[in-house]
Amino acid sequence: FPTIFQLALDILPAQASSVPAEHAFSSAAETDTKRRSRISPNLMEELQILKHMVNREDFDLTEKWGCTEEDL
Repeated sequence: FPTIFQLALDILPAQASSVPAEHAFSSAAETDTKRRSRISPNLMEELQILKHMVNREDFDLTEKWGCTEEDL
């Protein structure tokens, strides 16, 4: 039944990986501890975005300074 098999592959969705979601929740648990339980939802979201950017090395505080490492 190769035709039915190919049809099923085209129609049925592939199971999504839960690894990225688990990583995000794990990272959020590290931020939202008992000592920091009063963090607002907006601040929590901003902190998680910053953590993600830092981990991906997309966050550079010196980007707009206008000098390169050679200048230093």
